[in-house]
Amino acid sequence: MTGLPHDYGKTVLSVSNVSVTLGGMPVLRDLSLEVKNVHRPGVAQGQVVGLLGPSGMGKTTLFRILAGLDKPDTGTVLVEEEGRPVERGMVGVVAQNYPLFAHRTVLSNLAVAGRQAGLSAAQSATRANETLMRFGLEAHAKKYPALLSGGQRQRVAIAQQFMCSDHFLLMDEPFSGLDLLAKERVSDFIREMAASDDLKTIILVTHDIGSAVEVADTIWVLGRDRDAQGNVIPGARIQKTYDLIEYGLAWHEHIASMPEYDAVCREIRAIFPLL
Repeated sequence: MTGLPHDYGKTVLSVSNVSVTLGGMPVLRDLSLEVKNVHRPGVAQGQVVGLLGPSGMGKTTLFRILAGLDKPDTGTVLVEEEGRPVERGMVGVVAQNYPLFAHRTVLSNLAVAGRQAGLSAAQSATRANETLMRFGLEAHAKKYPALLSGGQRQRVAIAQQFMCSDHFLLMDEPFSGLDLLAKERVSDFIREMAASDDLKTIILVTHDIGSAVEVADTIWVLGRDRDAQGNVIPGARIQKTYDLIEYGLAWHEHIASMPEYDAVCREIRAIFPLL
């Protein structure tokens, strides 16, 4: 299937020659990648990228560097069209267990995030209410996290992170432990968020190949190079990038029923043991 009409604008994320060594062992080596702003005629459309790779390949390390939580030994990470060096708090981060303050209401959880992002008390309160409305959570404003369903807690956790960053969101294993119906709801929500703003950029770090291909427009596969003798060269890099728009696998309904979907998933699964 042919990809839907689109073109590309400015770069919104640029990673150049990032290397990290932990305990004397290279984890990431000269890693570079880029996300450009996708334009679709007459449609608001952000970017969704799936970061895949076998366990122990450095996905978590890269996640923390993209979020500005850790600094690489060498290299740069620039975000937004202005190309600003990433710093802690510039990128929203949704951890796997959706951590929220149990003793605070939903509204208070968002307000605290706003204060941590540098907003005044008044600004934080205003933005928290606006964000709840944007996420359809205003009816839950006075509830405590224990009274929410798992899906509602996830929405609150994501809304909380958009108090820190309007445009960037990193999600760690958003499909982990979910049944099929819950995965579909999460996927729909990610698509909804991505389509809310042209500059919205969501990066999913996941082991779930099928869900990533279903919701993303780009897939990065993280792995290690091998030398001429087939020996592993320490330090992971992006081994393959899949442009799912060109495959016709982005922005369609029922993607999982398409033959192209099965073909891409099979190909990714086949290369995992080689990484």
